[in-house]
Amino acid sequence: MKYLFILLLLLSTSYASLNRLTSFKADFTQTITDDKNKALIYTGHIVASKPQHALWNYIQPIKKDIYINISSVTIVEPEIEQVIIRRIESNFNFFNMIENAKHIKEDIYEANHKESVFTIRINNKLIESISYIDEFENRVKIIFKNQKQNEKVDLNIFTPDYPLEFDIIRD
Repeated sequence: MKYLFILLLLLSTSYASLNRLTSFKADFTQTITDDKNKALIYTGHIVASKPQHALWNYIQPIKKDIYINISSVTIVEPEIEQVIIRRIESNFNFFNMIENAKHIKEDIYEANHKESVFTIRINNKLIESISYIDEFENRVKIIFKNQKQNEKVDLNIFTPDYPLEFDIIRD
């Protein structure tokens, strides 16, 4: 789960011509494949904006919203009427990681954080996909469609929205 948070932050900037990226919007398909090649597939929409804001709206197979800001992540799960609020590790400097991403070959970059390698694929100056191995050794690939960059984003959408009667868990 912690790598999901890092990944969310990856979308707020990129390398090469994307280093001027101020916002990113896209539909996504996220595939998580385990060591037995069993895959879970999620779909949804993401909006991200500098400095480090993101909102992942998961639509299928379950509804879930993940709000990220500089210091915390809020996960809203309406189907179980639960909200989880977590602090983001303070020693992670996302922008340094991206600035140090290495160009591997045409349209492919690698960014490292701790022991993980994030492969970022670019197509026509847009982030096309991000792949990595998560902390459970699952292969994760997120493919983006209908990408839009540098559009104005209302920062209010990054304020978590949930009914007050939901159970709230603070980590």
